[in-house]
Amino acid sequence: MGHENFKQMRKAMVVSQLRTTEVSDPRVIAAMSHVAREDFVPAAQRNFAYADRGVQIGEGRAMNPPLTTGRLLNMAQVNKTDNVLLIGAATGYTAAVLAQLAGTVTAIEQNAKLAASATENLVDFDNVRVEAGNHADGWAALAPYSLIVIDGLAEQIPQGLTDQLTPDGRIVAVMMDDGVARLALGRTAGGHVGYQHFADGAGYPLPGFEKAKNFKF
Repeated sequence: MGHENFKQMRKAMVVSQLRTTEVSDPRVIAAMSHVAREDFVPAAQRNFAYADRGVQIGEGRAMNPPLTTGRLLNMAQVNKTDNVLLIGAATGYTAAVLAQLAGTVTAIEQNAKLAASATENLVDFDNVRVEAGNHADGWAALAPYSLIVIDGLAEQIPQGLTDQLTPDGRIVAVMMDDGVARLALGRTAGGHVGYQHFADGAGYPLPGFEKAKNFKF
């Protein structure tokens, strides 16, 4: 499939998925219109890059659907003063979108193969750095962050990660709420984070944010 075909698919994604579902920030729409999502998926999955579902990227991982990414970034109100921590760099797509919106982006990936892929895919993005490390640990060396983006489904978010936010920081993620995946925006206040679940959503589990299993005897 050629460049023009993917360009048309990208346009259709913006028109039919983003604009119809409360993704209203023109900067988010422009960024997602600009970044070639097909360049961040395996060759065998390129035809599905703009489908309204996740895309398998190997290593037991999948990219969130475009709509999930768009709605999270829309609620995050990303701006050029933001120092962003992205958890789950994967192949680098969301980092590339954030690069259009934020001042600096630090993208953490705990899978070595995916971290290498993200580093290669993001080599031309001057305001993005990819670091290999455990997702749940964040990257304290460059904290505090005004925004944390968890690019996947989180059953729980550890305090040690939200401690890396500025006093007025935000965090967005797909979170489990009574067994339902919901898009969430968190804001810091008084050293704690309060979460607002603003929509049901689809997301793929991100390693490092699983709840401990209860043993029954």
